[in-house]
Amino acid sequence: MDIRAELINCGVSAQKARLVIDTVRGKPAVAAMNTLRFMPKAAAYHVHKLLKSAVSNAEENFGISRDDLIVAEIMADEAPTRKWRRFGARGRFKPVVRRNSHIKIVLREKA
Repeated sequence: MDIRAELINCGVSAQKARLVIDTVRGKPAVAAMNTLRFMPKAAAYHVHKLLKSAVSNAEENFGISRDDLIVAEIMADEAPTRKWRRFGARGRFKPVVRRNSHIKIVLREKA
């Protein structure tokens, strides 16, 4: 059984989120949550919150213990980018790009 959770329009770029996500893929859910809690990256907070939500969904909706869950799939895709500009010297402007991401997680029961 797959338990899914999704975070849409996360304020961290997909490239930075993938650095955090790669450390948790394939781990048991409890170990992944402990790893994310102490990781000094901004994306770790968002991924930890999403993983915590997915584990809560599994416990509440399906009656599965958190000790039996594994992070089967986790991915970060690019979301729409906010673009605007700041005006610079000599009448030029500097583009400012604010990247976002969609993070998806799938938990499975241990076999």
